[in-house]
Amino acid sequence: MTTAAHVPSATEEIHQPDAATSLRALCAQIHARIEAFLQEDVETEKLRRVQAQTRISLGVISEALQRYSLPSLSLSYNGGKDCLVLLVLYLAALHTHPTLPPTLESIYIVPPHPFPAVDAFVAASSHHYHLALTTLVRASMRAAFADYLALQPHIQAIFVGTRRTDPHGALLTHFDPTDHGWPPFMRVHPVIDWRYDEVWEFLRHLRVDYCSLYDEGYTSLGGTTDTRPNPALGLADGGFRPAFELERDEEERLGRER
Repeated sequence: MTTAAHVPSATEEIHQPDAATSLRALCAQIHARIEAFLQEDVETEKLRRVQAQTRISLGVISEALQRYSLPSLSLSYNGGKDCLVLLVLYLAALHTHPTLPPTLESIYIVPPHPFPAVDAFVAASSHHYHLALTTLVRASMRAAFADYLALQPHIQAIFVGTRRTDPHGALLTHFDPTDHGWPPFMRVHPVIDWRYDEVWEFLRHLRVDYCSLYDEGYTSLGGTTDTRPNPALGLADGGFRPAFELERDEEERLGRER
């Protein structure tokens, strides 16, 4: 008697997979989850918006894969919610790529005074999601990218999880060369037009593991000296509601000093 193949549902968890899982197997698993979500007859307008945003982002990633060879692409990854959405979609888009390496090029620019919880999540998730992570501690992002390209001169384009409401994000498009004075590479912004609540709807609907600080009221992660739980999520007892309960995009960075 034959057994029917298991077809993943959109609501099955995208937990960090076993390290023994190959990159190709991981991409196939995540692609199946994303496809199931896109085929789902969702009940809310918010989820329909997320489905539309997902299709747009996958299109941008596919275009980047057509423009650039996979070895010339990298991912800027800091364990935050936005680049986590980007990472999941990047992996889904790679499921049909003819040649996959064991790990994917990526860079983690460590902020001043990093949270131990963020560093731990970056380390664990980059391992399980098969990222070849170059970790750099520099005085500025410009210096970090310059040093990264000196180490990896074959990189031509970098996926970045910037959104429209982020600092300097208002005028960005899906593909933007770096500004004058910066090391030259193409910045690719697949999630540029996602709203804050759409990011959380995606992560929670697909049950993607995320950094524990978000459940403590942090909505935008920097360093320990310039980041605190978002006051808009404060409770009468001094605690904080989780990040996914914030509704207004303009309140996302109320816990950040810069």
